[in-house]
Amino acid sequence: QLQAYGGGVVQAGGFLRVSCVVSGRILNNYGMTWFRQAPGKEREFVSGTRWRGGSPAYKESVKGRFTISRDYAQNTVALEMNDLKPEDTAVYYCAAAPSIIYSDLPRASRYVYWGQGTQVTVSS
Repeated sequence: QLQAYGGGVVQAGGFLRVSCVVSGRILNNYGMTWFRQAPGKEREFVSGTRWRGGSPAYKESVKGRFTISRDYAQNTVALEMNDLKPEDTAVYYCAAAPSIIYSDLPRASRYVYWGQGTQVTVSS
């Protein structure tokens, strides 16, 4: 089970951190990823990483602004979002996929477990 929290309302240029707590054991080859969905748009990949090892992957438009991190002690995956823009406004979902390879991280169809989503709103 995944539980996402930490969204909120922030002005453009601001900072937010969203986190996802995982209940249960996460195997090393699991992929942990953040997707987002804005009103009227399809869900899109934001950032993902394998639970143990490997480089993270980012959507091009968030590179240099967003950072994904893992906390093994807390079983948590977090997304730190700097220099937020109005176009980052969306519901952010965390997701987990077993036995995922790096190139599949952006593929939503690979994910078996989904959190409930947390709203991020960036005002201009």
